[in-house]
Amino acid sequence: MKWIQQHGWKALGVLLLLYAFTAGLLVPLKPGILTASPQLLRAGSEVTLRIRGYNSFYQEGQAGLRAWLKLDKERALAASSIQAVSETELDAVFQIPAVLPIAAKTTPMTLILDNVVDGPSVLPDAVSVTQEAVDSLAGAAAWLNSPVQKLHPGPTGIRFPFRNILYETIRNTYFHVALWFAMLLLFIGSVRHSARYLRRQDAEDDRRAAAYTRVGVMFGILGLVTGAIWAKNTWNAYWSWDVKQNMTAIALFIYIAYFILRAAFEDAERKARLSAVYNVFAFVALIPLIFVIPRLTDSLHPGAGGNPALGGEDLDNTMRMIFYPAIIGWTLLGAWMAQLNYRIDRLADLHDDV
Repeated sequence: MKWIQQHGWKALGVLLLLYAFTAGLLVPLKPGILTASPQLLRAGSEVTLRIRGYNSFYQEGQAGLRAWLKLDKERALAASSIQAVSETELDAVFQIPAVLPIAAKTTPMTLILDNVVDGPSVLPDAVSVTQEAVDSLAGAAAWLNSPVQKLHPGPTGIRFPFRNILYETIRNTYFHVALWFAMLLLFIGSVRHSARYLRRQDAEDDRRAAAYTRVGVMFGILGLVTGAIWAKNTWNAYWSWDVKQNMTAIALFIYIAYFILRAAFEDAERKARLSAVYNVFAFVALIPLIFVIPRLTDSLHPGAGGNPALGGEDLDNTMRMIFYPAIIGWTLLGAWMAQLNYRIDRLADLHDDV
């Protein structure tokens, strides 16, 4: 019983991370659409779209294959014929009307596929249709109204959502994003001990604050590295000077300065007092830098510039089953590492006093 009380939370953290790594890397993605070509279509023509799928079974579901080019919520153009070339490739023939019910020269359209095996798949803005004459009234009369309806449910079992930009890198949510959450919780623990030191002047609180900050900064750096790798795969650059990237880098530099400040003083009491005050300042600066400023402007990250964060297809219920345990696992691991750091610092101080 005593062992469980002392070390049970450590074992729980390890088990949760093993679960997050195993499920996060092995659970397959839902079927999706990679590409559709050609992307530029002309009104009044017949076009054959070559469509490439992902985790799809077009030949197995050939009998129930359907495809639409969706214009808006009410209007969509159904494919006149569909032929599966392989499990991941098919040809869909569309008869594009001569005039579209849109007063624009070029109109983007979303591609929707559906079959019994894969269920529905969506590629937003898959093609653009160019029309010579712009007459929305005539287009409305000539438009073939074929609403998207009676879609199949698709495969059963646990599957992660397919996102056209993220693809397999959506799994990085359990590492990059979960590490940032764990970092924030560790910084909360650090500032809590700094506040306690300012009240009680207990050196133990100073050591614990430094230990939590040290591990929190390490998690922050790991978050930046995993984020840079993710950015390279989705934005084609390790560093895009995105507002959230910049703000998180500034926040980490502020915390790194915490250790520079500690190294500048030999007097233990003065070092602890100034470090505690600075740690409170660093945490107060962290909140607007990471959570406020990025939401005030456009950003490539979700949760900024009006984009939803941690909702919808970016984090569905299937992913939440792994995402939240991953946060708990990383946090418990970080607390364990901070505890070891605290013990090392305490032993070093005792050695210096001898």
